[in-house]
This record gives sequence, C-alpha cells and structure tokens, in this order.
Amino acid sequence: MRTVGKWFQDTTGGLPRTFWYLWAGTLVNRLGSFVLVFLAIYLTTARGFSEFQAGIVLGLWGAGGAVGTLTGGILADRWGRRPTLLTAHLGAAAMMLALGFARDLWLVGLGALLLGMFAEAARPAFGAMMVDVVPERDRLRAFTLNYWAINLGFASAAILAGLAAEASYLLLFVVDAATTVSTALIIFLKVGETRRVRTEPSGRAAPHRAGRAAPHRGGLGSALRDRVFVGFVALNVLMALVFMQHISMLPIAMGQDGLSPSTYGSVIAVNGVLIVAGQLFVPRLIRGRGRSRVLALAALIVGVGFGLTAFADVAWFYVLTVLIWTLGEMLNSPSNSTLIAELSPAALRGRYQGLFSLSWSVATFAAPITGGFVREQFGNAALWLGCAALGGVVAVAHLLSGPARERRVRALRTTGAGAAEPAEPKADAPGPEAEVGVPAGGSSGSRLRSAGIPATRPNHMSTSS
Repeated sequence: MRTVGKWFQDTTGGLPRTFWYLWAGTLVNRLGSFVLVFLAIYLTTARGFSEFQAGIVLGLWGAGGAVGTLTGGILADRWGRRPTLLTAHLGAAAMMLALGFARDLWLVGLGALLLGMFAEAARPAFGAMMVDVVPERDRLRAFTLNYWAINLGFASAAILAGLAAEASYLLLFVVDAATTVSTALIIFLKVGETRRVRTEPSGRAAPHRAGRAAPHRGGLGSALRDRVFVGFVALNVLMALVFMQHISMLPIAMGQDGLSPSTYGSVIAVNGVLIVAGQLFVPRLIRGRGRSRVLALAALIVGVGFGLTAFADVAWFYVLTVLIWTLGEMLNSPSNSTLIAELSPAALRGRYQGLFSLSWSVATFAAPITGGFVREQFGNAALWLGCAALGGVVAVAHLLSGPARERRVRALRTTGAGAAEPAEPKADAPGPEAEVGVPAGGSSGSRLRSAGIPATRPNHMSTSS
C-alpha cells in the first residue's frame, strides 16, 4: 500500500494549481466530446450523404482547423492564452449547435468549417499555457496526466454518445456544446493569464524573455523556416493520416459489416479505457530509452493495428485492432508533447504549438477524403493495408531524423532560447525523473525526452478542445 501511495504521489504531486484547473477543464470537455466521434455516422445515416460527401464535410472541419490552429497560435502569443481559449471555446459551442440544426449539404459544410476553426484555435493556447505553468522537470508527467484525462472522458463519451445517437442525434450536439461552455467557465473563473510580459523603458509591454533566452523575430515565419521542426511536423501529418481513420472510415466500415452505432461506440471506447488503465505507467516504461526508437516503435504498432482492420468483420476483431493501435498511441502521444516543448523557443511557443497542431488539422482534412476515395476506388482492404505501410515509412523516418532533433534540443539548451520561467512557483517536491534516452540524475534541462496533441487524437492528442 505504501508503494502504491508513493507512486501516486510521484505521479500527481507537486504540480501547480493552474494545471489542475486545466486538467479539470479537459476532463469535463472530453466527457461531452460526442460530435466528432460520430459525425461520419451522423452524416451517412441521419443526413443521407454519401461516403465521399461525408469525407468532404469532415475535410472541411480539418480545413477550418488549419486556419484556427495557426490563428490561435499567433493570438496566444500576441493577445494572450486566456482570451484566446475563452473565445475559441465559446465560438466552438455556438458552431456546435448551428451544425446540429443544419440540413443542406452546404450549410453542414460551412458549419463544420467554422466549428473546426474555433475548436482548433484553442489547441496552441492550451499547449502553451501548460508549458507556461509546469516546470520543465514535471512536464512529461503533466502531459501524461492531461492525456489520461482526455481519454478518461473520451472512453465515457464514446459509450454515452453511442446510446444518445440511437435516441437523438441532436442530443450529441447539445451535450457537446454544453460541456464546451462548462470548460470555458472553468477557465474564466479559475485560470489567469500565464503569458509573461515585461515593460520596455518606453513603458510599453513586450514579451517576457526569461533567463538567457535570445530574442526571436519573424513570428510564424521563423517556425516555418525551422527545418528540423517542420520535418517533425511532417512525420506527424503522416501518422495522423493513419490515426484519423478511426473517426472517419472505421465507423463506416463497421456499419457496412452490420454493426450498430452503439457497437462502434463500445469498440472505440476500448481505446480510452486502455489508456486510462495504463497511460500513467508509460513514463517509467520509456525512461532511459532512445526517443527516436520509441517514436519508431509507436509508428510500427499503430500501423499494424490499423492494418489488421482489413481482416475485421465482427466486433471482437475490431476490438483487437483497437487494442493494438492504442498501445502505439500510448507511446507516441506523451513523447510528442514534451518533444514539442523542447524544440520550441520560449518566445515563439504559441506559434510552434500552432504549427504542430496544424499537422492534425491537415490530417483531419485529408484523411476522410483520401480514405473515402481509396475505399470507393480500391476497396476496404487497400485502405487499411495502406495504413500499415505508412506506419512503417514513418518508423524508418523517425530513426533517420532523430539525431538532428537531438542536436537542435542541445543547441536550444546551450543558448537558453528554450528556457522560460513557470507562471507559478516551482513546487517543493520534485517529480519523478521522466527522461527518455538520458540516465537518471541528468541536469534539469535534460529531463524531457519523450513527448497530446491532441492531441491530442486531434481531439485527444493535445488539448481540451
């Protein structure tokens, strides 16, 4: 019992109060994350759209997300994290209701576009705020805990949404909007602005630069010219193209096998349940292991899991495929989150978060359109076996590009450009070592080696929206 208590303290203790408010907002939001999971089924059954039309609507959601995530990243740095989050959440709730009442294809497409724009605008601000308030040594477990909350909510939502869909599809949109507003209320009441500013001699406010951080100019262009980071983002686009099939083509494939929306909800909930049960143990599992190898292994496992979907035709087989690719996701997601933090100069943190979130928006746009086209033209098996092949390509690319990323991380530490003060004082009790590929006892600057974004799933691999 003492061992369990110590593990719990090491995992959850010493994190700033603001983090736990953000964590609570994530959980509340995810408990109502109904719409995107069931949007493909809704469009093809309740609205009678074809698979290709449904793919176009989901693609428009991704296109809006691409605009939103870049805009959100810029606003997070210039306007502030808190106002960006509040505006994005309230806008998303309004668009959620509008989409639920839309009937014509063009109105549904417009609603999806605007919903994607508002929903994804929250990601960069949320990610930047998490990095702002959590000391560097604690970020891996903080991102892991947030990812755990996302999937705790997602597992519950998938089951509840399946039941709600059989009662009324409109209920999906109403509940999702309500939980999004609840998250905005938590931020409004409990979370202050975390972006630090300093005052120039002229009295004007300027972005805070902590420690030895050198000034960075050029805004989003600087991030786009960072070839190492852009290469990392490109690999995430390929991985996200595979992963996004679980909310675009997987529900359609299961429906054509005669399985109900509630069955799909139960099958996909296995993803969240497995993450809730095992994700908090992942930091200890990957500690001391090379980061590129962890990401490569994750890509292979995800590819195998989705590839096996080509042979699934009953619920238990679909559950098996979800179990496999979820294991890869559990390795990939926290590793991505902290790697983004290490590769992001402090002065451009929101923009770097926005650029990475863009990879999910691109995949959200391209995955359903590509998946729908491949299924219609070449068949179901070709789609899923293609996902397996893409996972192998990403695995090899991570092994080849890993050394350049490690050199970039060391360079940022040397110049101090990646440093930043937390918005709240550091906790007295240090968290557990969380490095990947670094021996225990390394410097505090070396304790981030593995990394939601969503996100997060785009909804579960990095943020709360």
